[in-house]
Amino acid sequence: MLTREENELLCRVEGDAAMGQLMRRHWIPACMSEEVAEPDGTPVKVRLLGEDLVVFRDSDGRLGVLDEHCPHRRASLALGRNEECGLRCLFHGWKIDVEGNVVEMASEPAESGLAQKVKMKAYPVREAGGLVWTYMGPAETMREFEPPAFAPTKNTKVSIVKVHVDCNWAQVVEGQIDSAHSSSLHSSEMRPAKVDSAKVVDTHWLRPSTDKAPRLQVERTSYGFHYAAIRRPITNSAAHDYVRRTVYIAPFVCLIPPNNVYNVTSVIVPADDTHSTFYFLAWRKTGGIDQEAWRKFNCSQPGIDLDKNFRNLRHRGNDYQQDRAAMKLGDFTGIRGIPNQDIAMWETMGPIADRTQERLGASDLAVVEFRRLMVDAAQAMRDGGPVLGCTEPHIPHVKISSFERILPKSANWRTAGAGEGGAPSPVQHEQVA
Repeated sequence: MLTREENELLCRVEGDAAMGQLMRRHWIPACMSEEVAEPDGTPVKVRLLGEDLVVFRDSDGRLGVLDEHCPHRRASLALGRNEECGLRCLFHGWKIDVEGNVVEMASEPAESGLAQKVKMKAYPVREAGGLVWTYMGPAETMREFEPPAFAPTKNTKVSIVKVHVDCNWAQVVEGQIDSAHSSSLHSSEMRPAKVDSAKVVDTHWLRPSTDKAPRLQVERTSYGFHYAAIRRPITNSAAHDYVRRTVYIAPFVCLIPPNNVYNVTSVIVPADDTHSTFYFLAWRKTGGIDQEAWRKFNCSQPGIDLDKNFRNLRHRGNDYQQDRAAMKLGDFTGIRGIPNQDIAMWETMGPIADRTQERLGASDLAVVEFRRLMVDAAQAMRDGGPVLGCTEPHIPHVKISSFERILPKSANWRTAGAGEGGAPSPVQHEQVA
């Protein structure tokens, strides 16, 4: 249980909030590449850490992330013309390029020199793993962009579900790192079966365990932490364990244990204190699942399950389209799609969950560790200390992986899976439980 003061420190990201300032020292996903695929295409409004921004691709294919509002009279550039290597405001025709330079002022005489005196807020941009990334922190603290864990090569196939969620970022992260809930909330989609590891079929996933009460072991790392959820396997449980290792790469990325067809990752980005953007990714170096199949499997298809702005058509106002008749026939939640089941839980906690009212148990060990880690990190940031995930020696994210498998009881879950896409390095590990 957190105090109210600790909960505020964990959750608040806007303005000078310590957690938001920590996040600004990392590259932040702004939107999907597909949203700005077309040069001179429609600009995309995004909200990050309480800031309203606009993302666009110019005539030469360069990406820009700018303050949404024109520096002249603050009209929205999201409505502007994307043409001739810049966004042109509709109000008076001022045009701004991807670096924030005002390159034309149609309403001002050229001899005024005003254009040279105005500089628009513009953030650095990179593109990788199907996402557009930006850096919103001080220039002197900017680290070189590195490939994310879910895009270890330029040819890695990444399929993305995107949904805007009406709650604080920490609720979403806690849901993603909580392995215990999958045995209940997702039990209709993650079904026990006599298999040797997690498998995927057209309509659901298979899991080699009926155990709903995993034993958790946690280890803190230089990038965040990883932990094992250890369950009894269906077969040979006397000598073996079914182990699922989940990884949290602070502050945005959760590596979820894979199946036989693809790896699973979630990326959680705070829009502001009470809204988040949730990306749910399936990826693999070769093979995997294509974009529309992934979105269909998760009941998160734009135009069917989501509106054009990636807002869910299943929401609190319609009880997430819960089907009580289906529940009577055996469906556990009556809510279609794994992300939608999660979102229903996150949003109904409220815009910012009141963690002073919780009653936690042994299955919440990873959630407790996340809170300890991030509250400590925010306090360090506030007090001028090191930034979590930005210290040396640095472990490349592409060498970090989740894992799941039936293992002999003597096996070490911390290094299991080495050579299968990378395993966590032992550098700067700290035993927690």
